Amino acid sequence: MCGTALVTPFTNDGEVNFEELRKLIEFQILEGADSLIICGTTGEASTMTENEKKDVIKFAVQIARHRVPIIAGTGGNNTKQVIEMSKYAEKVGADALLIVTPYYNKTTQTGLIAHYKSISENTKLPIILYNVPGRTGINIEPKTCLELSKIKNIVAIKEASGNISQVAQIASLCKNNLDIYSGNDDQILPILSLGGIGVISVLSNIYPKFVHNMVYNYLNGNLTDATNSQIRAINLINSLFCEVNPIPIKYAMNHIGFNCGNPRLPLIELSKSGKERLINCIKEFDY
Repeated sequence: MCGTALVTPFTNDGEVNFEELRKLIEFQILEGADSLIICGTTGEASTMTENEKKDVIKFAVQIARHRVPIIAGTGGNNTKQVIEMSKYAEKVGADALLIVTPYYNKTTQTGLIAHYKSISENTKLPIILYNVPGRTGINIEPKTCLELSKIKNIVAIKEASGNISQVAQIASLCKNNLDIYSGNDDQILPILSLGGIGVISVLSNIYPKFVHNMVYNYLNGNLTDATNSQIRAINLINSLFCEVNPIPIKYAMNHIGFNCGNPRLPLIELSKSGKERLINCIKEFDY
């Protein structure tokens, strides 16, 4: 499965650009994305107001019309607020939740279990854990994944730790009780090889069909084509992370013809050298 961690387009005045968001959703569906992640890291949820997040989630559900699942990013570092946002996402028709570990507070592993358990008890939606310690300052350890996998509606993890050994340990401990999605575009095949079932991707904002086909080929035994795709995309993937995500991908979306605007402060526009690097990689990729 290729889930696109969708950017949130903004107008020149910094407001959510819903007409452009409609275009992005239609483009993703047309080009074969298997699901859309709304209000995640790439969607700049951290600088969106509560009302903006609610409006964007509801809008995405309405535009998608069940053609692809809408996975709402409802995570945060205030458990009560996460529960409230998760309930709202369920109410307006989201298909699943992506819930990042609570950042800044830096709770214990026992606290993580209590946090996710409390959320799970307040929604019937499937929950995907989101482990990205480079951003949050906290790691979901494999034994914690095992405990969380015992909760009925915690069904998967987006693993963006970059630690392949940890992913292997999660797979070994949790087996079929916790699906694993790569959270890093440069590790799609390594994680698939450990039993992962897909990726939640930044690259697929611009090339959804390519990323979908990479995963599809691997899962259907066409390992050569899948491997070649992963290797061929490495330079482009690296350029999409030459500065903090989603700075480069928003520029890339604008470059290919969308009108996604600039990131919100404290993120800024891609540097001149970053733009040159990214444009060259897109030209060389030639997909």
